[in-house]
Amino acid sequence: MPVFDLTDLPAACPPDTPWMGLDLGENTIGVAVSDTSRMIASPLQLIRKVKFSQDAEHLVKLMNGRNVSALVIGLPLNMDGSEGPRAQSCRAFARNLERLRPVNVAFQDERLSTTAVERFLIDELDLSRKRRADVVDRTAAAWILQGALDRLRL
Repeated sequence: MPVFDLTDLPAACPPDTPWMGLDLGENTIGVAVSDTSRMIASPLQLIRKVKFSQDAEHLVKLMNGRNVSALVIGLPLNMDGSEGPRAQSCRAFARNLERLRPVNVAFQDERLSTTAVERFLIDELDLSRKRRADVVDRTAAAWILQGALDRLRL
């Protein structure tokens, strides 16, 4: 699995192919996808984790169905920028997924992404706690992917 610095990812991907963003939680995987021009990220789906083989198979089907050329995976860094066990788990997930489907990968700092999404869902959309629980992880995946897409345009 090629792991790229985000700024090198576009050159490694065929043009007009979408990217997928992942927010890897303990119990769920938030999934988002970009348009083919890689301008806009949209929440796609929430996968409730069962076991790796089933979760990975689900992701591979989504990637193949949308002709995804890259994954942008949220990397949960510690507030001081260091990597802890959760970040290592995300890197291991990407390595294991590559065994099933080769894909270009870049990691995007996701510190405070869930907090930002929660605040948006409460302040701007006034969603109830139950409704937020249904959308926060896939919206966080879109937030992560959109942050990466915006960073590349700057």
